[in-house]
Amino acid sequence: MPPSPAYSPSSEYLPAPDFSPPPEISPTGYSPAPEFSPAGPPDVESGWTPDHPPQEPYRLGPHQQPGPAVRPITAEEFARRRTERRPEPQAERGFRGGLRKSTFGLITLPPGRREQEYLADVDLVRRNFGGLRQITVVNPKGGAGKTVAVLMLAMTFGQRRGGYVLAWDNNETQGTLGMRAQQDFHSRTVRDLLRDLHLFQGSQGRVGDLSHYVRGQGEGMFEVLASDESATAGEMLTEVAFGDIRDVVSRFYKIIVVDTGNNVRAPNWQAAVDATDQLVVTMSARNDSAETAARMLDHLEQTGRVRTVRNAVTVISMPQSQRELDVPSIERHFASRTRAVLRVPYERIIDTGEPIAYTRLSASTADAWLKVAAAVAAGL
Repeated sequence: MPPSPAYSPSSEYLPAPDFSPPPEISPTGYSPAPEFSPAGPPDVESGWTPDHPPQEPYRLGPHQQPGPAVRPITAEEFARRRTERRPEPQAERGFRGGLRKSTFGLITLPPGRREQEYLADVDLVRRNFGGLRQITVVNPKGGAGKTVAVLMLAMTFGQRRGGYVLAWDNNETQGTLGMRAQQDFHSRTVRDLLRDLHLFQGSQGRVGDLSHYVRGQGEGMFEVLASDESATAGEMLTEVAFGDIRDVVSRFYKIIVVDTGNNVRAPNWQAAVDATDQLVVTMSARNDSAETAARMLDHLEQTGRVRTVRNAVTVISMPQSQRELDVPSIERHFASRTRAVLRVPYERIIDTGEPIAYTRLSASTADAWLKVAAAVAAGL
């Protein structure tokens, strides 16, 4: 069989004149590979690979118009989306919460009106106040519920905010805050701290050192700085002493709840009121306690503290028996002079006079003091 003749271009394969010229024919008789071959090596400069061939850039059509320039989203705006997309709230309390728990989440209802108010109060108490805040509890009448109010407010703020709350007995003589609070490993008082203030001057002193002078309240999640519990104490605290102590404790706490004595003319009483961010007026639901508080407000207004009085919160402690009490008239009077008036129910554990067991308080008492704390927080 004769050998096949060598391949040569034939005129029948000539391209038509209307088409682009044919590819170049190599001496070997094969056409060169196209510029972009899926099987070819990657083009490093253009960035394409066999698995990712180059794409044609997007071009507007003949009837399309370019849109307005879009500002790029910043990292802060991108992160903010987490706070804007809050999860749907689920009922945790009352009948709705019980239904969700009993069905293991198969039936989920949103919070009812009361629970929504409860959650709003918690948010108020937990919000950032932007620095140290002082709450001062006042009424010159003994037995008006000042010490209990200090402990309950400190407990409510401490538990809801995770600590950093101090209850301070600024009584000019013998106070009872240390007696009603839970006991600690020591019995030091404000006078011991006043004597050792030089240990906390400048950058000296740490929160662990201060624990030798304040009494931890365990599940209450706050500390107590007790007044001198001796009936034969020396001179009364001065306004300078109050300021020096406040400068030290303000380095370690975010909220200070101050208990006061019964003498509105005492220098440390006056200093506490002048330094306060929120005044709380306490009273029992009795006329003598209410009238004493009203006269105290007169004194504050006459001495240029009208704004402090108008922003005050009034707390009325209800007795076990409410017979022959004219509570509405008391509420009307103080509602006309202060920002808010709230009642707190009778609590047997508190009425015993013993150290308060915070975990044994009734739900109604805890909720009532949360309302008081929320009203206080609104003024901070």
